[in-house]
Amino acid sequence: MSASEEAESGPTQTVVTLDLEGVLIPEVWVATAEATGIEALMRTTRDEPDYDVLMTQRLAILAEHGLGMDEITEVIAGLEPLEGARSFLDGLRATTQVILLSDTFEEFARPFMAQLGWPTVFCHRLVTDDRGRITEYRLRQPDQKRRAVKAFHGLNYRVLAAGDSYNDTTMLAEADAGFLFRAPPNVIEEFPQFPALTSYDDLFGALEENL
Repeated sequence: MSASEEAESGPTQTVVTLDLEGVLIPEVWVATAEATGIEALMRTTRDEPDYDVLMTQRLAILAEHGLGMDEITEVIAGLEPLEGARSFLDGLRATTQVILLSDTFEEFARPFMAQLGWPTVFCHRLVTDDRGRITEYRLRQPDQKRRAVKAFHGLNYRVLAAGDSYNDTTMLAEADAGFLFRAPPNVIEEFPQFPALTSYDDLFGALEENL
């Protein structure tokens, strides 16, 4: 069989795509809410399916309270990846290719990437003014998680995916196999087609079975 015929016969390599916040690291906005006492910032993609609505609300809350990147960066400096996340990710990356697909922002993610051994992450970007106030957010592209999985399919990869929130469900649906990981009851109830797992060992096992 020629190389071109082998490629056309179907994908033979696999890539795993993982959400970041709630799967490998704490929710930055929740941590910010806890540090500042602003309860309205507790709302996340586990609660709000529309990411644009959620981010518009967040930026309005920050502006109302005079908070910016300095305050959030200070919160992030005190955070670490979730317990077991680094060893899980290291083991998975030793087995297959892993890409983190996140609706967080480069400015939030970078400190965690250092702690996780610099995995590849696709995420968005914030715009700040000269005072460090966040003036807008720029999506890398709308529905970027699903579209990334679709692009990997176009590169002849099988894709396995895991996430915990509403904004992960299109990624899971587009993947060859999708798993909810430590998802809240409302997401599990609305998307029963995705196996719901709670431990890194179980998630590693489920992914390994599909490689």
